[in-house]
Amino acid sequence: MAEDLESDRAQAPWSGLAGAAIIVAAGFLGSRLLGVVRSVAIADTFGTSPELGAYWVGFRLPDLIFQLLTGATLASAFIPTFVRQFTHRGEEEAWRLASSVLNLVAGATFVLSLLGMLLAPVLVPIMAPGLGEDVGRQAELRSLAVDLTRIMLLSTMFFSVSGMFMGILNARRHFLYPAMAPMVYNLSIIVAALLSHNVRVLAVGVVVGALLHLIIQLPALRQVGMRYNLVAKWRDPAVREVGRLMLPRVLGLAAWQFNFLITVFFASTISDQAISAANYAWLIVMTPLGIFGMAIATALFPTLADQAAQERSEDMRWTVSNSLRLILFLTLPASVGLMLLGQPLVIFLFQRGAFTAASSDITASALIFYSIGLFALGGTEILSRGFYALGDTRTPVAFAVLSMVLNLIFCLILVVALPLEVRGLALALSLASIVEFFLLFRALSRRMGGLEEGRVIYSLTRMAGAMLLMVEVVGLFVVLMHASGHLNTGRFSDAFAALVGGGLIGAGTYFLAAYLLGSDEMGTLLRRIPAFRPSQG
Repeated sequence: MAEDLESDRAQAPWSGLAGAAIIVAAGFLGSRLLGVVRSVAIADTFGTSPELGAYWVGFRLPDLIFQLLTGATLASAFIPTFVRQFTHRGEEEAWRLASSVLNLVAGATFVLSLLGMLLAPVLVPIMAPGLGEDVGRQAELRSLAVDLTRIMLLSTMFFSVSGMFMGILNARRHFLYPAMAPMVYNLSIIVAALLSHNVRVLAVGVVVGALLHLIIQLPALRQVGMRYNLVAKWRDPAVREVGRLMLPRVLGLAAWQFNFLITVFFASTISDQAISAANYAWLIVMTPLGIFGMAIATALFPTLADQAAQERSEDMRWTVSNSLRLILFLTLPASVGLMLLGQPLVIFLFQRGAFTAASSDITASALIFYSIGLFALGGTEILSRGFYALGDTRTPVAFAVLSMVLNLIFCLILVVALPLEVRGLALALSLASIVEFFLLFRALSRRMGGLEEGRVIYSLTRMAGAMLLMVEVVGLFVVLMHASGHLNTGRFSDAFAALVGGGLIGAGTYFLAAYLLGSDEMGTLLRRIPAFRPSQG
C-alpha cells in the first residue's frame, strides 16, 4: 500500500500540488490566526451583546450576495472554463473571457447591492424576527441592523471584483497574493474593533478590509500577464458556458447560505446572545477547516480541472482520493480535540472584557456540536470540486439543497421541539453536513468508477485506532485537570495550561500512533519535511 502511494505516476502531480497546498495552507493559517485575533478583539470589545447580534444579522445579506455571484463563479464555473480556454484557444481568448465575466459579475453585484440597501428594512426583520429580547429595544436594534447591512453592502461591491481576481490567479496557479488578501481584510476589522465600541465602526472596518483585499492582488495580476478589456460579451459561448455551469451552483451556494440564515433565524428566537455565540463557535471551527480542508481543495482545483480537460481519469481519481484521505487524517483528530478541549479554548481566546463566563459557556456548547461535522465539511470541499472539474454542478447542488432542508428539519426538532438551544443549532448543521458528505462520496465514486474505497477504509481504520488512543489520553488529562480544580476557575492561566497540555499530548499521541500503525497519510506529511525525504539516486 505504501509503495503504491509512492508510485512514479502519482508522485509527479502530487509534488506540484503539495507545493501549492503549502502556500495556500500557509495563507489560510495566517488568515485563520488573524481571524482568531479578530474574534478575540471583537469579543473583548462587544462580548455577546445585542448590538453585536445586530452586526451579525447585518453581515448576512452582503455575504449572501457575494457568495451567490462571485463565490458561485469561482468555485464551479470560471476556473475550469478559463483553464480550457487557455489550453485549447490561447491566452487572448482566455483573457477576453476573464474580462467579460469580471465585468458582468461586478455589474450584477452593484445592482443587487443597491436593491439590498433599499429593501434592508423589509429583509432584516424576516432574517431575525427575535432580535431584541426587550420589546422596548426591538425597534432600535432592527434599525441598527438595517444601518449595518447598508454599510457592509459596500464591501460586497469590492469583493465581487476581488473574488474574480482570486479566481484568475488561482487558475494560473498563483496562490501567494490571494492567500495574503484575507489577512489584510482581517487586520482592518481588528483595527476597527480596537478603535471603537461602536459597531458601525466595525462595519466600516469590513468595507475598508474588502477594498484592501482587492488592492493587494493587483501586482500579481500584472505578473500573470492579465489583459483587461472593457467588454461584457454575454453571448460569447465561453461566457455562456460559465453561466450554464454557474446557475446550478448558485442554487447550491444559496442553500449553504440559507443554512446560516436558518441559524440566525433560530438563534434570534433563543436569545440575542445566541446569535453571537453561534458565530464565535463557527469561526473557531473554520480555523482547522480552512487550514486542512479549504487550503488543500483550493490548491487542488486547478490540477483537477487540468486532469479533467485532458481526460486523465485515472490521475484525477487518484488525486481526489489521496487528498480526501489527507483531509480526513487532519480534520478527524481536530474535531475530537475541539470537543475535548472546547471549554478551555473558548475561555483562553475570548473570556475577557465584555465577554463573560456566561458567554464562554454558551459559545463552548455550540463549538462542541459544530465540531462533530468538521470532517464532513472538509471532505465536502474536495468532493464537490471533483464534480465541478468534471463540469457537473447539478449533483452537488442537489445534495446541498437536501442538506439545507435537513438542517431546517433538524433545527425544528432539536431547537424547537426538544429544545437544545444553541447545541441544537450546531448539531443540526453538523448532521446535515455529514449526510451531504456521504451522498457526495457515493455519487462521485460511481461517476469516476471508484475512489479507491479500499485505501480509504484502510486509512480510516488506522485513523480510528490513533484517535481512540488520543481520546483515552486526552480524556484522562481533562479528568485530572477537573479533579485538581484547574478547569473550574475560568482563569486565563488555567485555561492556557489545559489547552497547551491537552493539545500537545493529544497531537503527539495521535501522530505517533498513526506513524506506528503505518498510516500512509502520516508518511505523506513526513515526506514534506526535508529530513524525512528519501535520497535521490
